Amino acid sequence: MAKAKAKMTLDTLKSIQADVLAQQEKENNIRILVGMGTCGISAGAREVMAALEAELAEKSDVENVQIIPCGCAGMCTYEPIVEVVEPGKKRVTYVHVTPEKASEIMYKHIFGGDPVVKYTINGEFKTLNEQNFYQKQKRVVLKNCGEINPEDINEYISRDGYQGLAKAVLELKPEDVIEIMKDSGLRGRGGGGFPTGVKWSFAAPNKADQKYIICNADEGDPGAFMDRSVLEGDPHAILEAMAIGGYAIGASKGFIYVRAEYPVAVQRLQTAIHQARELGLLGDNILGSKFSFDIDIRLGAGAFVCGEETALIASIEGKRGMSRNKPPFPAKEGLWGKPTCINNVETLANIPQIILNGADWFRGFGTDKSPGTKVFALGGKINQTGLVEVPMGITLREVIYDIGEGIPDGKAFKAVQTGGPSGGCITEENLEIPIDFDNLVAIGSMMGSGGMIVMDEDNCMVDIARFFLDFTVDESCGKCVPCREGTKRLHEVLDRITEGEGEPEDLQRLEDLAENIKATSLCGLGQTAPNPVLSTLKHFHDEYEAHVTEKKCPALVCKPLLTFEIKDDCRGCTLCSRMCPVRAITGETKQVHVIDQEKCTKCGTCLTVCKFGSIIKY
Repeated sequence: MAKAKAKMTLDTLKSIQADVLAQQEKENNIRILVGMGTCGISAGAREVMAALEAELAEKSDVENVQIIPCGCAGMCTYEPIVEVVEPGKKRVTYVHVTPEKASEIMYKHIFGGDPVVKYTINGEFKTLNEQNFYQKQKRVVLKNCGEINPEDINEYISRDGYQGLAKAVLELKPEDVIEIMKDSGLRGRGGGGFPTGVKWSFAAPNKADQKYIICNADEGDPGAFMDRSVLEGDPHAILEAMAIGGYAIGASKGFIYVRAEYPVAVQRLQTAIHQARELGLLGDNILGSKFSFDIDIRLGAGAFVCGEETALIASIEGKRGMSRNKPPFPAKEGLWGKPTCINNVETLANIPQIILNGADWFRGFGTDKSPGTKVFALGGKINQTGLVEVPMGITLREVIYDIGEGIPDGKAFKAVQTGGPSGGCITEENLEIPIDFDNLVAIGSMMGSGGMIVMDEDNCMVDIARFFLDFTVDESCGKCVPCREGTKRLHEVLDRITEGEGEPEDLQRLEDLAENIKATSLCGLGQTAPNPVLSTLKHFHDEYEAHVTEKKCPALVCKPLLTFEIKDDCRGCTLCSRMCPVRAITGETKQVHVIDQEKCTKCGTCLTVCKFGSIIKY
């Protein structure tokens, strides 16, 4: 580390910042940014980085090139991504990079000064920020992801890192910090949308020999990876925010509860904590003040219910992760019976910038009741998948069609599921509604932590509801009867319907059971588990009726309701009969074949292998 722990002051922070910026802006200095988030690594970024380093190692006379591993830039469609940044020149973005391409980029661009245009997006010298994907985004939480080395604290400091903490502990009283958070209107990004400053104000007055700040990084929604990307790309922002929160409520200890399935995030958090301690930004008498605060990591085993505050607390305490009745709320009696504040990753990532720039700055974007931005994991049937951070108040249509560039293959949009298994589906008629906490609830969905799954005409909404119920049945902790037994009964009814055994009475049975589960479950998991069922019943009642009365799946998804048939133009090539795993297809060579419907298992192999389009399903 550049500075000794005992000498860490505000002036030292600013000195580190100036030194790093001067090095980055030095004439002829070249920074090569390699996306090393989990998405990039899984696409081959480690091998790409090794190829870049190998080429550089052979050029012993080159001293002005830095290869920087960084987090995910958000445009996951194009991973592995490599960006070349030179002072005074336009940034060059290379996509779908392989080790072979990396070597060519080093040889031609870095050493030869000639960018390799064929490896850029659409063969154009457009940076990521010039793509449609980014035009309507506002990067606050993700501002450092893809820009800095998350394992180098000096790079974080160079972008105003720990300046918010310095301002808080050196210039503000704890109550001033809480008042700024209240004025900012920041609401919890974990799904509940509770005002962060208000939550802190509940914990601050409570007297105790120990208080705690907990970062909830137990991201469990299917298709959600917002928190993981922040932890991997900007871990120091979370440490700084937790320290600010600790100062505000009088806590001296923090825990990051992160799922063990996030090994890259865990490793980078461990590195960040070590570096912050070395520089005196965690530990005793931070920045020469009387404030002391430290952070440890606790690994979760992937239980979805541990995203709920009291279940998370139980898990940290070494108990089974199960919710408890409230009150008392954690702000009064939380971890080991002490006052505790729990905020999720995205909520925390906003805090240093709010303290540094002020509440009015944060309220400068978003809506009056939902200020700021929201990060969404955009996935499903969409042309551009990835992480998007947009101002609250943007419409779903803008996110899906302007940022995500619409539905692939010219298919028709059908619905978008927000809030994961706790949310609901939103149809075409509501795509113009501004996105914020209250608007989504009003149309039967919710913000959730930020999963956004787009569905097209080929998705069966009954099957979608069954998919989410399958998840919540597995993830129920089993403590309360409505959730433990009720979700199973819901799932059983959906199973019957998708297998062609549903009855007309099942539709009312689903609605009644769902409403009872919502009203009587102990925690948010059970209270929101029926949402996918209720929203699909409301918007796609005709699909449910087709499954029940006609024994047909309009989207041709539910296998037991499908029929495969060979048309009269069959050429009798025998390929389908030879490939059928149950020998359900018979016929002579060059004669029309026939499928025995009693034997057919609806596997679809015949449809896949037929080269002449002679097999249909309906």
